[in-house]
Amino acid sequence: MSVSVLFFHRDFLSPRFTVVSHGTNKSPMKIDTKKPASCHYNGHVEGREDSLVALSTCNGLRGVIFLGNESYGLEPAVNSSTNEHLLFPLKHVQTEPFVCGLANDISHSNDGSHEAGLSMIKFLRRKRNLPQTRYVELVLVVDNQRFIFKKRNVTAVKNEMVQLTNLVDTYYQQLNIRIILVGLEIFEAQNPFSVSGSAGAVLGNFVDWRKTNLVPRIQNDMAQLIVGQAGAYSGGILGMAFVGSVCSVSTAGGISVYSDNQLQYYSTVLAHEMGHNLGMYHDDTLCVCVCPCSGSTLFSECSGNDFATLISRGGGVCLKNQPLNGSFISVAECGNGILDPEEQCDCGLPGNCTNPCCDAATCTFTRGSTCAAGSCCKNCQLLVSGTLCRSSVNECDLPEFCLGSSGFCPRDTYLMDGIQCAANTAYCYEGRCQTLDYQCKQLFGSTATKADNQCFRYINMQGTMFGNCGYSGSTLVPCSSANIMCGKIQCTNFDSNYPPAGAVISVQNIGQNISCRNANFNLGPDVMDPTYVQTGTVCDTGKVCIKFQCVNSSELTQTGTCNAGSDCHGNGVCNNLGHCFCNDGWGPPNCNVPGRGGSVDSGPAEIGTRTRTNKHKVVSELMWLYKPQVNSSRNTSAKGIFGPHVYTVSQWHRSPCAPRWLMPKQMPMWCRMRSAPSCLHSGALMQQLVNGVHVNRTACIHVNSAPEMPYTSGAEPAWCKRNLLFHFCTFFYLHA
Repeated sequence: MSVSVLFFHRDFLSPRFTVVSHGTNKSPMKIDTKKPASCHYNGHVEGREDSLVALSTCNGLRGVIFLGNESYGLEPAVNSSTNEHLLFPLKHVQTEPFVCGLANDISHSNDGSHEAGLSMIKFLRRKRNLPQTRYVELVLVVDNQRFIFKKRNVTAVKNEMVQLTNLVDTYYQQLNIRIILVGLEIFEAQNPFSVSGSAGAVLGNFVDWRKTNLVPRIQNDMAQLIVGQAGAYSGGILGMAFVGSVCSVSTAGGISVYSDNQLQYYSTVLAHEMGHNLGMYHDDTLCVCVCPCSGSTLFSECSGNDFATLISRGGGVCLKNQPLNGSFISVAECGNGILDPEEQCDCGLPGNCTNPCCDAATCTFTRGSTCAAGSCCKNCQLLVSGTLCRSSVNECDLPEFCLGSSGFCPRDTYLMDGIQCAANTAYCYEGRCQTLDYQCKQLFGSTATKADNQCFRYINMQGTMFGNCGYSGSTLVPCSSANIMCGKIQCTNFDSNYPPAGAVISVQNIGQNISCRNANFNLGPDVMDPTYVQTGTVCDTGKVCIKFQCVNSSELTQTGTCNAGSDCHGNGVCNNLGHCFCNDGWGPPNCNVPGRGGSVDSGPAEIGTRTRTNKHKVVSELMWLYKPQVNSSRNTSAKGIFGPHVYTVSQWHRSPCAPRWLMPKQMPMWCRMRSAPSCLHSGALMQQLVNGVHVNRTACIHVNSAPEMPYTSGAEPAWCKRNLLFHFCTFFYLHA
C-alpha cells in the first residue's frame, strides 16, 4: 500500500490577494480581501521519486496524483450521502485534442502536430530544477459565462480558482518556479470586452484590458482569462498566449476555455498557456526531448530549457526577486524554501541545502553572514549601496543598484514609452528600442536586416500568410497603403536555406536587386505569430505601429505620468513607473537637489557610505581622479591623499566621469553609463583610508568585490594600466 506524504500548502496566496467583482457600469466594483480557507496540500507518494500529489480538502478531497506515466484525478462523488469519492484515470481527458487557433492560423495542414499536444504526459514530463527560484505573480480573470456556470456564486468561484492555483503551483514547483496568486477578477454582470470571435482577437482584447485596467490596480507578472463558453472558438480551440511575454505590460497574458467541472484537466490547460508566457514552446514540434523513463510526469526537459533560454536572454526579470517577509501567506516552516517571517533565510531541508550563507536547520545566517541570496549578496555579505546589480541591456533600459539593506536587486525599470532612441530614429517601448533591424535579427539571426520598403508595400498588400495586417474573423486582411509598415515584417540578408526552427521561409524578389524574405512560424496554433511588426515601431515620420495601424507617435507616450523637463527639472529622465531617474549629482525624487543619481525605484547610482565620528563626517566617494578642482568660494574643506583642497558641495556631486580619462575610448563601459564611478568596495581598505593610510593604485585594483573592477594585478584592461594624472583611488574628508 502506498502512502502519500503531503505538506500544508498555502504560500501560493499573496496577503494582498483580492477578489474584485465587476458589476454594471452604474454599480461600483466590489472588493473582497477575506482570505480563503486553508485546506490545500501538495507532496508525493512515499518511495516514489517519480510522483506528484496536489490535493484540496475544502469540500471533500479534490486533486491530482501522478505516478510515473500514470495520472489520476480524485474528487467527491456527486450526490453521495456517505462522502464517497471517485479516483479515475485522467487518460480519457488527456488524449482529447488540444486544438487552439491563432487569429492568423487557418492554413495549417491536418498533420496532427498540434493535436493532443497538451496532455499532461507530454507537457509535464521530466523534473528539471532551475538554479534559482522564480516567482510569478498571477491574476486570474473569470468571465461572465463562467460566473453564470458557477450559479453566480462568488464564493464558489473563489474557492475553485484557489484550488486551481494550488494545482498549477504544484506543477511549476518542479521547475523551481512558484505561482503566487495576487488577484481574482470576476465579471458578474457582463464582460468589459468581447470574448467572442477569433481567439487571437479575444487575446488582444484581454491584454489591452489588462494594460489599461488591471496593471494600474494590481501589480502582476501575468494574467489569464478564463472563458466559460463551451466551444467558444472554432475547431476545438481551447487556449492561446503570447510566447515569452511574462513581465510585459502589454502582452503578458493568455486565454483558455473552461466550460465544465474537470478542474484537474483544466489545470494542465492553464499551466500550458502560462508556460507559453514563460517562453516555453511545444515539445512535439520544436524539440526532441529526453526519454521520460527516468523522470516523473512533470515538465519536460525542453520546457525547462525554453524557460532557461528566456532568462539567459534577459527576459523574466520581474520573476527573480524572492518575495520578502509577509509578501504572501504561508505557514512558517523552516525548510520550505520560502522566506517566512522570523526567518533570515530558507534554503530548504538540511539534506538539500547547498547555500554556505544559510543554516538550513535554523533558517538563520551562518556565522559572519549578512545575507544568503540575491544579486546584491556576494560571499554572504551585502554589497554596499550603489553597487550595480542589473545593467541596462540597451539604451531604453535603466540600470538598478543595490540598496545596501537587502540582498535582492530592486525591480526592473526602463525608460518611459515614447522616448526617442537610435539617434532619434526610433522610440522606446517596454524597455526596447523598437527598430525593424532589431526585430529581423531576433527572428532570423545577427546578419538579418530590414528589407526595402517596397517589400512591405508589395507583399503586405497581398493578404497572404506572408504579408497581411492580421485577421478579420478567419480572413486575412491585406494592409492598406497607409499601414503597410505595420503588418508582417519583411527582412533580408539571412540564409533562407537554414530557417529558424518551426519556420517556413518565403523568398520573393522585386526587380533585379530587391530581395524580400519572411516566414510563417509553425509554433503551434495557440501561439501568437511572432513575425508581425511590433508595437512602437516607426512606420513613417513621427508615426508608430499600434494594432496594425500607423498612428501618431504621441499615442505611444505615457501622457500625464512624468515630464522630464518639469518633473525632473531637466536633470533626469522618466521611467516606466512615472518617476524620475536622476543624472549623476542629482537626487530623487525630482532631481532638484544634490544626490547620488538613480530613482526611488532603482536605488542610488553611486556608491557612498557615510560614517559619523566625533570630529568630522566621512564621505567615502572613491573615484578616479583626473585633476583636483580648487574653489575657495565656500568654507568647506576637504582633505585627501593629495593634500588639502577646497570644494563646493555642488562640485562634489557634479564631478563628471568623462574628464577622468584622456580620450572617451579609454573609459570603461560602466563609466560611460554613469559618472563618478567608485573603485573601492573592500571594508578593510576602506578602514585604511579612514585611518589615513595611503592606498595606491595596485591595492585598488586588487579589490575584487566591486562588479565594476573585477581585476587582479596584471589582468587589468589597458585603460586601467595607463598612468594618467593622479590615477589613484582616493577619498575625501568633509568637515561637518
